[in-house]
Amino acid sequence: MSDALLEIEDYGGGFCSETGDFTPVLHGVSFRLKTGAMTAVVGESGSGKSLTALSVLGIQPPAFERTAGRMLFRGTDLFDLDEKGMRAIRGREIAMVFQDARAALNPVFTVGRQLADVWQLQHGGGRKAAMMKAIDALGRVSIPEPERRARQYPHEFSGGMAQRAMIAMAALICQPSLLILDEPTTGLDVTIQSDIMELIVELGHARGLTTCLITHDLGVVAETCDEVVVMNAGRVVETGSAEAIFTTPQDLYTQRLLSASQLVEAA
Repeated sequence: MSDALLEIEDYGGGFCSETGDFTPVLHGVSFRLKTGAMTAVVGESGSGKSLTALSVLGIQPPAFERTAGRMLFRGTDLFDLDEKGMRAIRGREIAMVFQDARAALNPVFTVGRQLADVWQLQHGGGRKAAMMKAIDALGRVSIPEPERRARQYPHEFSGGMAQRAMIAMAALICQPSLLILDEPTTGLDVTIQSDIMELIVELGHARGLTTCLITHDLGVVAETCDEVVVMNAGRVVETGSAEAIFTTPQDLYTQRLLSASQLVEAA
């Protein structure tokens, strides 16, 4: 039996324009997310890492067309599932935290109501019980005065607090097996970034989560991740343990990434 919760095999595709022109952007992408581990997918903007992550949940842009490959979640190819089957996977089995948390939250509903609605959708139960779960989740991600904060709207939350709320929704309310985080610390100051990553690591360990971190921040990767996937121009150029990638990188692109970062001595 594979020790991977998700296996991406030879995934390829591109964008089709209105005139019918096809531009390939992903080329034979293959990597595995080991069960219970935190795996980073790193690379420059445009490398294809976020597009690959969105494809796992079937929420890639409409103009994107898959040309090859499989994504096996617990042995089931996600591409074989219809929309009803994917709805059963999204949130309940695989959840995602996006980089702009306040934009991901609905501005016209309180944060507590949004978390409570997701709880009811995933687990059922009454409104009052769902709100108690929402308040508890906000408290568990160290949001102060969670009962009061639950009555507030997204615009009343700071960027870091909104990100904590989204992590609460994805990791604690949805209770998935796989948590994908797409640049979760972008736009936050250094202290808040550190707090958010510490929270993600703690939740991962506490719940036995398999975590996929999409990022370009190699400092964060060095401090928190077990495995690393390096992507460049829509291709996976290197995979390995974090220790191996940072101490003995094999691919020239990986070496350049490390040299361009503040982790030159690690390379």
